[in-house]
Amino acid sequence: MASKAQDLLTDYKAKRNFAKTQEPAGAAPKAGKSARGSFVIQKHDATRLHYDFRIELDGVLKSWAVTKGPSNNPEDKRLAVRVEDHPLEYGGFEGMIPEGEYGGGTVMLWDRGTWEPIGDPHEGLESGDLKMRIFGERLKGEYVLVHMKGRDTKRKSGPPRENWLLIKHKDSYARDKDTLTTRFTRSVASGRDFKQIASGAAPSKETDVEPDAVWHSDTEEAEKADQKTCTPARKSAKGKTPDFRPVQLATLVDTVPSGQDWLFEMKYDGYRCLAAIEGDAVRLFTRSGLDWTEKFGALVEPLQKLKIGSAVIDSEICAFDSKGRTDFSTLKNTLTNGGRLEFFAFDLLEADGKDLTKLPLIERKARLEKLLGKSGREHPVQYSSHVRGHGQKVLDALCKDGHEGVIAKRADAPYRGERNRDWLKIKCLKRQEFVIGGWSPSTKRKGFASLLLGTWEKGKLLYRGRVGTGFTQNLLVEMDAKLEKLPRKTNPFEAVPRERVRGVHWVEPQLVAEIAYTELTEDDILRHPSFIGLRGDKPAEEVKMEKAQPLEHDGEEVAERLGVRLTSPNRVVFPGQGITKADLVAYYEAVAEVMLPHIADRPLSLVRCPQGRAKYCFFQKHDTGGFPEEIKSTTITEKDGEQQDYFYVDDLAGLIAGTQMNTLEWHIWGSRRQTVETPDRLVFDLDPDEGLGFDTVISAAEEIAARLTDMKLKSYPMVSGGKGIHIIVPLKPEVEWPEVKEFCKTFAQNLAEDEPDRFTANMSKAKRKGRLFLDYLRNERGSTAISPWSARSRETAPVAVPVSWDEVKTLKAANLFSLDAAAARAKSENPWPDYFKIKQSLKGKLG
Repeated sequence: MASKAQDLLTDYKAKRNFAKTQEPAGAAPKAGKSARGSFVIQKHDATRLHYDFRIELDGVLKSWAVTKGPSNNPEDKRLAVRVEDHPLEYGGFEGMIPEGEYGGGTVMLWDRGTWEPIGDPHEGLESGDLKMRIFGERLKGEYVLVHMKGRDTKRKSGPPRENWLLIKHKDSYARDKDTLTTRFTRSVASGRDFKQIASGAAPSKETDVEPDAVWHSDTEEAEKADQKTCTPARKSAKGKTPDFRPVQLATLVDTVPSGQDWLFEMKYDGYRCLAAIEGDAVRLFTRSGLDWTEKFGALVEPLQKLKIGSAVIDSEICAFDSKGRTDFSTLKNTLTNGGRLEFFAFDLLEADGKDLTKLPLIERKARLEKLLGKSGREHPVQYSSHVRGHGQKVLDALCKDGHEGVIAKRADAPYRGERNRDWLKIKCLKRQEFVIGGWSPSTKRKGFASLLLGTWEKGKLLYRGRVGTGFTQNLLVEMDAKLEKLPRKTNPFEAVPRERVRGVHWVEPQLVAEIAYTELTEDDILRHPSFIGLRGDKPAEEVKMEKAQPLEHDGEEVAERLGVRLTSPNRVVFPGQGITKADLVAYYEAVAEVMLPHIADRPLSLVRCPQGRAKYCFFQKHDTGGFPEEIKSTTITEKDGEQQDYFYVDDLAGLIAGTQMNTLEWHIWGSRRQTVETPDRLVFDLDPDEGLGFDTVISAAEEIAARLTDMKLKSYPMVSGGKGIHIIVPLKPEVEWPEVKEFCKTFAQNLAEDEPDRFTANMSKAKRKGRLFLDYLRNERGSTAISPWSARSRETAPVAVPVSWDEVKTLKAANLFSLDAAAARAKSENPWPDYFKIKQSLKGKLG
């Protein structure tokens, strides 16, 4: 083994002069009994930032440079460029490689642990399919390294550089979204970030590495650094706690769910905490992953004394006020001045190294209660009990006693580290976080009289009102000091009423305050707000307006009520927005009343995306079988005489069944199935060339509408959810397709001939340069166009929404309506009030 290891390090040694460098030359490996080898990832800020992935095999560290870092999402395929083997001692290094040295830059020990191969590792390396299990502090579970043979990178000299892919296998540690590299930015050994490592700052805790390790190839420079070079990692005397994982969040709703399927717990008024425990080692994280073990230090010893082994517990840390209620202001005071903290444990995510998140909640809670069974009532660590069913009675009792509200949780649901509708929150009083963006000076004291509050919406800080009550004298002084450190000259809000701006001092929008209030005005301004306290557990940029959603828009419940089987309701179909299949069902339930008159009884084409919008999608127009019975089919004779079955729907159940079959877009014929040969609508699709502004689209749409009006044809605009506007003309179903197509073709060609610099009727991309393509080809038998109110399988999950001609003038783009915005519009206004009353004819306008 020793001889083989030295042979494998030939390339490594060839790049280094060990008469000058202090880097390890590679000692002979010691024989070991463990079937596992060492594993390490070093985050390396060299010419390009990358992550060096290293596994022990044959007495050396087999190494790959992973450009974007490892991922815990099986859908990610991360490029891993194989580099020379490294000595085992290399795996303990953290520090600086000076500029000019080979690999010069900052090196961080980002992860470490052990690994074991799945199958023969030598055969895996040879075949380019190396499967493994990782037992790291951050990376866990199964991974595979796949060699992209034939796609290696050629070099001026020597063999090509091998390009591999590092891919996560689907197991209990896999996640739908990659969180590893964004969540963990500090050293796993010293707790330092890149800046601290580069400056030689001391580690933030007892550590395995030297605080200012530096590698030099110059011997004199090495002596100046006190020869603190490449210190191998030592095993910590402390236990190794499990890692932080994203916590599950509740959705605010306006009604208590009913039935025995729900567990009801008190909504505590405190800080969310995830406790990671391994014997006597305890780490306490906030909801966003901040390590607040020191801040919550009073709870470390009580958790240690429970002797519960290894566990990850979800909880709320609280303090009781004089009336025996959990109170955030009291908690803030306790954390500052000392006092008793309470740890209410309500979920168990991991125990003895076993992931429990896929178990039903009721089973996880039973295990948690058993785990904490020895904890008496006087102990600060308490099991959070629940009531099954009777949710309204629970809420009424809690509100009567002055508590914050109730959390409703599905008894049979797994734990998911995201906000969804398996957990719901119903509050007795309205309160949430707001961002402080400015302050008005006091006339009675030096400092502020009120704070200007806002929430973020699409990158803009929207003004939500002022708060001037709820401050103690000590809190006034504390707030003055914090505000003085954040001055700015410009207004951070999108807009503030003129009467509120006079004398205001603007501040950087970094402070987050919890505010209680009675209600919101129609403009979403707070009524009777009162300051509760500052929060440090939630980043300011994540603070958005939280509004209670109607409970009846739960997608699963809608599907169940209509008898449609909805599988995987919480599978995310729009990754960028976290929109699930159940969310999409809830949307169609909200818009069904206005959407169905447009889509019902029309032959359809479906855009289906079985793995969500970010993956492969395809068009399907024929019923090939296997669809739920709620999606119906109608037989249509094609031009060649062949008969084909086409989809159609006539109720909400059909829309839900289509969503169950992963339909993200609904495209409709221009005729109904009963009158398939005579269309009842025309559609002109304005498709702008790249680079044309949306104002160009608007003026073109208005020009087309004016021409149609001159022909005594009333038209209706719809933003497509993509780049353009559809101009729709309702008709009597009396003229057949060939004549309708000819009318539309002539209309488009006349427009293009009259204004050739603005329009083209030719679909060729080359003919479209700097112009708008007026697509008339949707007006022929078998062609389809996006249905009004249909979602689109595009980034940001936009919706095709009807608008009025007056509204068109104010539009900034065609894809600005989200599901929520479209649903709200469907309930509040009808931009086409007379659409289905119009009876227009093309007769007399043809030829």
